[in-house]
Amino acid sequence: STQAYKEGFYFKPRVDHELLEKYSEGIIILSGCMASELSSFAEQEDEKKARKLAEYYARLFKNRYYLEIQPHDIKDQLKLNEMAAMLAKDLGIPLVATNDCHYSNIDDHYAQEVLMCISTGKQITDPDRMQYKGLKLHLKTAEEMLSGFGGAHYAVEAIENSLSIAEKCNVSFDTSTHYMPVFRAEDDSRSLIDIMAEKARAGLMRRIETIKFHSPKWGATEEKEYRDRLEQEIKLIGKMGFAGYFLIVADFIVWAKENGVPVGPGRGSAAGSLVAYALRITEIDPIANKLLFERFLNPERISLPDIDVDFCINGRDKVLKYVTEKYGSDNVAQIATFGTLKAKAAIKDVARVLGISYAEADRIAQLVPAPRQGFDYPLSEALKMEKRLADYAKNEGKELIELAMKLEGLTRHSSTHAAGVVIGDRPLVELLPLMVDKDSNDVTQFSMSFVEKIGLVKFDFLGLKTLTVIHEALRLIEESQGVKIDLERIPQDDAKTYELLCSGNTTGVFQLESSGITDMTRRLRPNCFGDLVAILALYRPGPLDAGMVEHYINRKHGREAVSYLHPLEKDILEDTYGIILYQEQIMQLARALAGYSLGEADILRKAMGKKIPEEMKKQRERFIKGAVAKKIDKKLANEIFDQMETFARYGFNRSHSAAYAMVSLQTAYLKAHYPVEFMAALMTHEMDDSDKTLKNLNECRKNNISVLPPDINASTSRFSVHGTNI
Repeated sequence: STQAYKEGFYFKPRVDHELLEKYSEGIIILSGCMASELSSFAEQEDEKKARKLAEYYARLFKNRYYLEIQPHDIKDQLKLNEMAAMLAKDLGIPLVATNDCHYSNIDDHYAQEVLMCISTGKQITDPDRMQYKGLKLHLKTAEEMLSGFGGAHYAVEAIENSLSIAEKCNVSFDTSTHYMPVFRAEDDSRSLIDIMAEKARAGLMRRIETIKFHSPKWGATEEKEYRDRLEQEIKLIGKMGFAGYFLIVADFIVWAKENGVPVGPGRGSAAGSLVAYALRITEIDPIANKLLFERFLNPERISLPDIDVDFCINGRDKVLKYVTEKYGSDNVAQIATFGTLKAKAAIKDVARVLGISYAEADRIAQLVPAPRQGFDYPLSEALKMEKRLADYAKNEGKELIELAMKLEGLTRHSSTHAAGVVIGDRPLVELLPLMVDKDSNDVTQFSMSFVEKIGLVKFDFLGLKTLTVIHEALRLIEESQGVKIDLERIPQDDAKTYELLCSGNTTGVFQLESSGITDMTRRLRPNCFGDLVAILALYRPGPLDAGMVEHYINRKHGREAVSYLHPLEKDILEDTYGIILYQEQIMQLARALAGYSLGEADILRKAMGKKIPEEMKKQRERFIKGAVAKKIDKKLANEIFDQMETFARYGFNRSHSAAYAMVSLQTAYLKAHYPVEFMAALMTHEMDDSDKTLKNLNECRKNNISVLPPDINASTSRFSVHGTNI
């Protein structure tokens, strides 16, 4: 399969006889359907060539070669069946009956016709459209298969041989082994954990200068806290066997930073690791931001680490090339993704095939509720939620909606995942099949979930446009003003930055641009980095629907009292005004109030998120027992557990929120202090979008920045800075 893509591709993957001869061992092969080699000879009634071909395959595959027949009552198929039966008798090659199955049930025939029209861009009324006239391509019963051959004497044996093939097939995947890529350390014979520990300790010493810059209080106590946390994480990483993983990620991130490729400050729960911070994987101080290592890696329920990395969109491919060269092109591939037909697309596609106007199709598609928290509603749910859609489906839209429901969820196309990369400890073809994309890059034939199931380790290389904008702004600032800005030293309490955010001047500010979040930011009036972290966690459907935003704003501004069910909650919830906003707070409360380890607390957090009744019952008993042991009244302990369970539905990953809030802070700071350079950089990287360009021009006018017309003597391919003008 891999070779068919990499060496035999011509419009489609192809396998020749030479390749079959090389890899014939262990393969069962059938002569094929009406599109096969044998069929072409049967159609020409060339018995000599057909016999020669069958003898060749029988010699090559021995008793693993079968002559294939199918129960279609059409001329070409009947010819092929007769030829196959004759060769089977003469050459002693077994026959096998196969079910040419394109859909499950016989009444899905029309839906299949519609699907073919979608893929070929035709309407159902087009007489020249591709179609399988007279063919029943559903999953047939044994009786239907038998009758399909019209009582031919060879039919029973051919049908039974399908079971024979099934019994010969014996393949299993080992899902218990992880094929962790091997970090390649030049001229270093030490263990991976020793190498990682040394790099982390040295890295922390360098980080301490930055930590001091942002921490008004720093002394021996604080330094001990950081050193102790680092050693604890090193110990846990070593115990879990993930030192190599950290070294690999650190290596390509540091390479990117040292080779002019901007890298984001972090993403996801990895920002909770001090080792990651020390190794320069992340740029977030986990202790200062109250982030937990166990939210990232739980020593009590070990799973593979997952560090997602944002790169400048212009530099992502450079990093991928570096990794490929370092670990070998055979060991590295991007990951496939398979796009499926979602509800709205299914409605529009089916409507086009049925000849329904675009305007009408779009009107109906818009009745499907918008995705919630990244999940699309299937049509079955949409019909329950939207009465107008349900009424349409019962009346004039019955055919459209029924067909759309049948086609919804089908794979529409394959492509390369925007971020997923797999690095193996051996050539990947030993573990999974590969294909080649249009740019000749190796891509797995498995999707992300199956890549992980067979034990391979995936890495996410994401492209983030904002990093490119920041990089360009820093270049312009240094070029025009001679100021070199260190992003690590941007003050987190800069008054001018928060004034800009409170004014609603957020065009170009990462994650804070939309009208809804701009309005919320204006009302919340952030004055510290913690408020930015909270804004990104609050502006989501769950907290918005639950009224958490209003409570947070009112409590911050003293319009609503802040209260705690127990004094031990104060240290954990004080910076969010008594509201459980983050998943990490659930974990901290479990530790403080019921004596959970952070590993146990992470299991509790996941259980609350999944709401499995049996698990929740066990966790409640465990929590109450632990709380009572800490002299907390049983009734109050139940109240606290209820409080945690309620807010766990809305809790957000504080690590991710803090990491992205850092990018928000950086863009807001640059816009507040260097508006001309920032807007020039933003416009350069959005110049291909006319709507955004118009929006940015209006933003410049609002901020009294003149955008000069093109000048043959001064203009470049980018927006540039000329004094106080762009």
